[in-house]
Amino acid sequence: MKNLLTDIAGVSVGHADDAVIASGVTAILFERPAVASIDVRGGGPGTREDSLLSPHNVVEAIDGITLSGGSALGLDAAGGVQAWLAERGRGFRIRDAVIPIVPGAICFDLLNGGNKAWGRFPPYRDLGYAAANAASDNFELGSVGAGMGATTANLKGGLGSASAVTDDGVKVAALAVVNAVGSVTVGSGPWFWAAPFEVDSEFGGRGLPPAFTPDMLKLRLKGGADATAAENTTLVVVVTDAQLTKPQAKRLAMIAQTGMARAIYPVHAPLDGDVVFAAATGAKPVDPLFGLTKLGAIAANTVARAIARGVHSATALPFPGALPSWRDRFG
Repeated sequence: MKNLLTDIAGVSVGHADDAVIASGVTAILFERPAVASIDVRGGGPGTREDSLLSPHNVVEAIDGITLSGGSALGLDAAGGVQAWLAERGRGFRIRDAVIPIVPGAICFDLLNGGNKAWGRFPPYRDLGYAAANAASDNFELGSVGAGMGATTANLKGGLGSASAVTDDGVKVAALAVVNAVGSVTVGSGPWFWAAPFEVDSEFGGRGLPPAFTPDMLKLRLKGGADATAAENTTLVVVVTDAQLTKPQAKRLAMIAQTGMARAIYPVHAPLDGDVVFAAATGAKPVDPLFGLTKLGAIAANTVARAIARGVHSATALPFPGALPSWRDRFG
């Protein structure tokens, strides 16, 4: 166990980013098509193929998921991932046609100091292809891939991941791109809201403050009174090796959303586009009631940990006025 999304067999992750534009793409690929669904709780989401993931719609399984910066312009990234998969004959087959099924979601990072004057076409389709080409069972955390340009209310955001195993041996893992309107830390201190769920000091081991003051509970919003819905989101991918139907994957995504509430304050606001994808590779059976409930609870804890790890691992962007990283502030 590497404490990464790729602890689930058959899953690979790749990043591609550009330091000049301060943005990037992360591709999650499945060796075999995975049953998947989605749950959207934020008020300003940006997604691709989200309707396809509804339990009542026809396509059951997907070949990959693409997360990107670039706001709506970044939705092109999934086309690059599709191209990479199509070259290898991977996708949904309709007679002689092969169509890779690659849902995606984006976060807004267009005002973070990077040079976005890229000309006629934004670079995200090419970055998507490069991210798919780089996919492996090991990947970096922090200011990489789709987390390259991410920010929160008070600290640099980033990309995090974590994994866990239920007591009956089912694995679940999460990957999060943290670009929230709120804060992942308590007040102006080093403590993470997700501290009760931390494993082996994976995000600093600072625990919670000895007491909570009114100042710690004040809302800290990115942009303050000028915050807008278009600028924020947290993107999460949860993958398990359980055998799930599409409706069960939907329920897993819904339960896993509670992990955001354990790690970000506030969350699911009209100013956010919070999204959770849930996918199942189908290796292990799980009880549809108690077993799925237990899996969802552990998935939610794992999401909270992944979010904290994304901020803990991030590095500040090298531009004037850029937000500091957690490590810059607290070592």
